Amino acid sequence: MTKIFDTICSISTPQGLGALAVLRVSGKNAFEIVAKLFNTPDEFKSLPANLVKRFNIDDDDTLIDQVLAVKFATPKSYTGEDIVEITCHGSKYIQQKIIELLLQNGARLAKAGEFSMRAFLNGKLDLPQAEAVADLIDSQSEVAHKLAINQLKGNFSNRIKTLRTQFVELAALMELELDFSEENVEFANRSTLNNLLQTLKDEVTQLTESFKLGNVLKTGIPVAIIGKPNVGKSTLLNCLLDDDRAIVSHIPGTTRDTIEDNFTINGTNFRFIDTAGIRLTNDEIETFGIDRTFKAIDKAEIILYMIDISETSLEDVEKELEFFENEIDFIHKKLIIVANKIDQLNELPRHFSDWNEYDIAFVSAKRKVNIEAIRELLTQHIDKHNIADTTLLTNARHYDIMLKIENEINTIEDGYTHNLPTDLIVVHINSILNLLGEITGEITTDEILETIFSRFCIGK
Repeated sequence: MTKIFDTICSISTPQGLGALAVLRVSGKNAFEIVAKLFNTPDEFKSLPANLVKRFNIDDDDTLIDQVLAVKFATPKSYTGEDIVEITCHGSKYIQQKIIELLLQNGARLAKAGEFSMRAFLNGKLDLPQAEAVADLIDSQSEVAHKLAINQLKGNFSNRIKTLRTQFVELAALMELELDFSEENVEFANRSTLNNLLQTLKDEVTQLTESFKLGNVLKTGIPVAIIGKPNVGKSTLLNCLLDDDRAIVSHIPGTTRDTIEDNFTINGTNFRFIDTAGIRLTNDEIETFGIDRTFKAIDKAEIILYMIDISETSLEDVEKELEFFENEIDFIHKKLIIVANKIDQLNELPRHFSDWNEYDIAFVSAKRKVNIEAIRELLTQHIDKHNIADTTLLTNARHYDIMLKIENEINTIEDGYTHNLPTDLIVVHINSILNLLGEITGEITTDEILETIFSRFCIGK
């Protein structure tokens, strides 16, 4: 890992043309290096922290730009070091010229995520909070934003720290048992320790199982649109996205592959997947498309099962659903019936109107009638998950570690069952403590940190 004694700089705003751009400089020589850029260096040196002031940047008496500069003094800064933020005009030439001057005066270019890495190394953030910064930048919906904010506030870190404290107490009881084993002093019997372990296991399992929900809320909830050919699936996708994303044709089997696109409804990001119509066919390419349809259904959190209500009876629908249930596990999926082409009916069939087994939306995708009913049903499914202050696992690294912790707990339980010596069981508890330390960053390596922060954008 690069030593943190040097001073780094980067452009923090994204590439492209804009009115303004922000450059950051962090390190023990940040104030001194930036002062050399201005035609009034002493004025910058005397500038108090957290105050913004305008300065001219010159290069060989040539004015480069008039900028705004602000100091953030150690330790009250994002990185815990002296930081300067320079706001210049958005010209690509101006940005690059300022970077060149910073490099000439002793700074070096920052690596991806290096500002956040320094914040972690200097104790301003723990590792989950630092990772939440990247999630916050990447958040594309209100829900993803809330999840990142919850983690940035330390909700997840606090839960992990509580878990660690409880495992430390368990380890302490067992260590005491070892220390006084020859004196026949029992601080807690195996039954009591096993009950404590079970409580901790339930907590770990709850966190681990929350990853499925947390991950789909973060990346977009997959919604598969399925049904027979020519029932209007592609038309519905275009209608929901308000864009001609999929080819629409009266010819059955037009969609040969899955088509995906994202759309945000009431702050939640949904990833809609238009699939090939399911039917028996001798067309090899269409068969491949149908195979991909079943894969999309398997990955989906929500399934919009679309029917042509002008040609389909309730008995037909029940038979098709029975077929799907034999092919796919619907237990953990939300199924919504979309009865399409109501514009071709004078009135809704009574047997469908009285059908309460599934949520059903009566629509005309072609005429864009009652599409809001589908959006409401999608939103209702998400609203049951109140994430205001909920701790959900959203990070794959954390999930992988929690799975390892579950395995260690299972090993300890087997040890209790087979009356293994206490010292052997303590080894696995210590392993759990080390794994929890890997999540928070108390136990880590340079290689792990480089891998984590390399995924951040430059300038953060």
